Amino acid sequence: MGRRDDLIERYASDLRDKCGVEPDMALLRKVTIACGPSIYNADASTVAATQKHELDTVRRNFLMKKLGLPDGQDLHDAIDAVIEQYGRSERNKYRAVVYYLLTRHFGKESVYS
Repeated sequence: MGRRDDLIERYASDLRDKCGVEPDMALLRKVTIACGPSIYNADASTVAATQKHELDTVRRNFLMKKLGLPDGQDLHDAIDAVIEQYGRSERNKYRAVVYYLLTRHFGKESVYS
């Protein structure tokens, strides 16, 4: 297995153990690949849930641009729900896991097909 496969397994483990979700491995793989090289950078691979500008970046660059969702309070609420599901006290919130959960939340799996 390569480094990316190891990371995908780590993300799947987080989804199972910390989020209580059995991951769709094909979707998780596609979401991870779409994150690009950021998954290999310690800082870029995680979402700083306590920093407003980081959450705004998730909203603008992922939810609005990638998933094509219109801006609104429901985007903020979804990000908040996903952070809560992952665990606010969880230090490492992996970007690929957050994006996976948001994709499932909005039923936008077709973006990755």
